[in-house]
Amino acid sequence: MPKQTSVKSTSTPRGSTVKKIETELMNDIAAGTLAPGERLDEVTLTERFGVSRTPVREALSRLVAQGVLIPGEKRGVRVAEYTREQLAQIFETMHEIEAACARIASQRLTLLARVEIEMAQAACVAAAETGEREAYQRANENLHEAIYRATGNPYMAELAGEFRRRTGPFRAKKFAQKADLIASAKSHEELIASIFSEDSTEASNGMRAHMAASFRQTLAAN
Repeated sequence: MPKQTSVKSTSTPRGSTVKKIETELMNDIAAGTLAPGERLDEVTLTERFGVSRTPVREALSRLVAQGVLIPGEKRGVRVAEYTREQLAQIFETMHEIEAACARIASQRLTLLARVEIEMAQAACVAAAETGEREAYQRANENLHEAIYRATGNPYMAELAGEFRRRTGPFRAKKFAQKADLIASAKSHEELIASIFSEDSTEASNGMRAHMAASFRQTLAAN
């Protein structure tokens, strides 16, 4: 279960509180902490975040609008589930977006972007070596998000992030053992090298190969 947190503050505007709840839940879904089909209980969430039901309901409504959550029975919500065909279609779209991000990032790479990507990869390696599954999954998400930011295009980064959140619970299942984490961290090396080459074609192909392998592993695990 996600650890209990608090976002309650007498000086925090409600909109800011809603955003914090939305972000934490999206992170839990992307990391696979919340599994496909898992029901989200409003009472539990109000206790976890230390808030009233109103901001929780608003955050859940936002995630339903994004397709990350879907309406369940008795007015509840649950994490979205997909058939293998739907998952294949989502990954097909995701491949194109991620490849575009890698291509543009390679062309616009700054020193700061390089450092962010390198730091995210270092976190992946550290988590893999200790076998910390949840920490690795979050570090893995951070790595891809660093690549999105390197495009310098917030709209593209937002779109790419949306697909990662949608597929997070499914991708999380492929990290069953420590060896899976180590292999995944190792696979990042070629991807990062392709982006740092500043060759847009190489970067795009590198991401396509990386995502194709990820999709095969995801289908096998689901």
